[in-house]
Amino acid sequence: MPAGKRENRVRSLRHCPICSADMPLDTDRVMNQQWQPRNLLANESSPYLRQHADNPVHWRPWGAEALAEARATGKPILLSVGYAACHWCHVMAHESFENDAIAAVMNELFVNVKVDREERPDIDHIYMAALQAMGEQGGWPMTMFLDPEGRPFWGGTYFPPERRYGRPGFPEIMRAISNAWHTEPDKLLQNGAALQNHLQALSQPGSAQNLPVPEDVAHFAQNLLTLHDETNGGIRGAPKFPNAPLTEVWLRAARGDAGSRSGKAFLHTIERISEGGIYDHLGGGLSRYSVDDRWLVPHFEKMLYDNAHYLRALVWAFKLDAKPLFRRRIEETIRWAVREMQMPGGAFASSLDADSEGEEGRFYVWSEAEIDRLLGPDAGLLKLHCGVTPGGNFEGHTILNRLEAPPADEATEARLNPLRDKLLAAREQRVRPGLDDKILADWNGYFIRALAEAAFAFKSNEWQALAEGAFRFIAESMNDGGKLSHSWREGASVRPAMATDYGAMINAALTLYEITGKNPYLDAARAWQAVLDADYADGNGGYFMTSASAEALITRPRADMDEANPSGASQILEGLVRLATLSGDDRLLERVWELTQNLHGFAANSRYGVAGYFNALDTVQRQRHVTIQARDRAGAESFLDEIRRVADPAITFEVVTEDKPATFFGVEIAAVSGDPQAILCTQQACSTPMKNAAELAAALRSSQA
Repeated sequence: MPAGKRENRVRSLRHCPICSADMPLDTDRVMNQQWQPRNLLANESSPYLRQHADNPVHWRPWGAEALAEARATGKPILLSVGYAACHWCHVMAHESFENDAIAAVMNELFVNVKVDREERPDIDHIYMAALQAMGEQGGWPMTMFLDPEGRPFWGGTYFPPERRYGRPGFPEIMRAISNAWHTEPDKLLQNGAALQNHLQALSQPGSAQNLPVPEDVAHFAQNLLTLHDETNGGIRGAPKFPNAPLTEVWLRAARGDAGSRSGKAFLHTIERISEGGIYDHLGGGLSRYSVDDRWLVPHFEKMLYDNAHYLRALVWAFKLDAKPLFRRRIEETIRWAVREMQMPGGAFASSLDADSEGEEGRFYVWSEAEIDRLLGPDAGLLKLHCGVTPGGNFEGHTILNRLEAPPADEATEARLNPLRDKLLAAREQRVRPGLDDKILADWNGYFIRALAEAAFAFKSNEWQALAEGAFRFIAESMNDGGKLSHSWREGASVRPAMATDYGAMINAALTLYEITGKNPYLDAARAWQAVLDADYADGNGGYFMTSASAEALITRPRADMDEANPSGASQILEGLVRLATLSGDDRLLERVWELTQNLHGFAANSRYGVAGYFNALDTVQRQRHVTIQARDRAGAESFLDEIRRVADPAITFEVVTEDKPATFFGVEIAAVSGDPQAILCTQQACSTPMKNAAELAAALRSSQA
């Protein structure tokens, strides 16, 4: 950068445009090393923040220092929130943050703060709620303007470098905001106060006017069915997201009946996703969403959490309808995760970028000529079954898909496999998309649970080992005095964890306990629930997103609403009822009831953002628990096989291999010696001991309706 330009920036930073002339400003403090006019992201652990370390923008990480600088200089804060795999985040970075002229405006007028939404979901949650309160749809990149105390007064998402798309240019926006801040600050502060009141209201616990009834989940599912896309699956319209909590509602409402309306909606959605371009037909794995209404053209980033939820849905879909398609996608998705996402130590990275070589999707798309050259005389078979045409389906290229492919039997699939392998090998020679290799506790929790459920369903020791290895990393390397960290990368942790981390890891631990019988998993779930109750409880039966020991923000966010993932509160509710059952701790049942009341007030009258709650409520209301008593786990296998066949996430089970009593909701089940037996309990009653698997199968069928 030319010296003259740097000196101009220094002078603009020293000037306090809203201070009176005779008001002293601690310029030495402003100009010390901490507040030098430079980019301060180089030493951050987040790959996303490091992506911006060379920008001419004087980025600061979020923290007390950035707020103090804003107070000392009298400048408002420009907060930019994004994530490493976000395509439009890259677009705004290339257009604006790497542009010297635009960066100069940012540096002159604002204290500029960059946040990785995945590393700091609490900050993202607060300011996204503020943006939506302004009537904006929300999304990333998120661009918010804050006063020096961190209170928002205006914002948006992506802004172009000059007027286009019906949007004003980013420099124009910044100058208008700065001018208003200095000439009419009261108006902006008034707007900020209204937003602050809104955020404070969101942080208050809910109160149920009506208590839940058994029909609530079915009614919610029926309401969602009115939005079902009968042609393409999912929710009608574009863009199309593989909304895991919503599709799980249909699964649960089906009650194991693949032919029911809910069952058909669930299976149809999973099948169309699995055949669409949103799925990577060479390497496996699911992209974030499709821009169209038929799952064809994705935003090409791949997120660990989407694939965790997709993997779980595939397992349940296979139980409902044992199509080879679902089994193949399960195997492919796990292979993708191991090949491209697994990190040293066994846990999994966060995401793969949408872009490579500066273009979205470049790594994944094909021309017909490339395929002809690589596959020779066999190209016709793959082109027929993967939608390859001369003109392509995406900017002159082809996104491989099976949406309009002719039916393919297993012999045809066997012929296609080596052709796909050839293309995959060729693709590996391309410049790969960037990997965000930070390890997040909650996203790993989702994937661990999905791996464990797949391992149980298909009796896979390999998949079980993957789940246990990832769990071990989180429980050991991301553990600080019994408390979790939210994020880990190269030995650096972001702590304390979020409530979502505990909810996801508790459910992962309980699933591993079910399938292995190893008590340390149950002990971990107990310990983490105790941390939640001590550090995150709101005093009214619910939970905040952040720990009581966390950095104080302008409000303490809650974890009640679904976003891309089921809400932290819904994860905690499901974990609580499962933990109460598997541990025999009846005291936890009171917490289950308190949290249900806390959440039901806002959920009962909502359609969006509450599907996770209704899924958890289904487990609360309809849980069935199977206790299998046997000398060892091998003796329990015939009973476990019947549980494997049942498509019902509300089931819990355990194998008792010692002569000791087990309990279910306070009802003691006497231990017995001799031949294996199973006992099925609901909240109302427990069955008499069943001596063979056929009896258990019949009991599970009759109790599922």
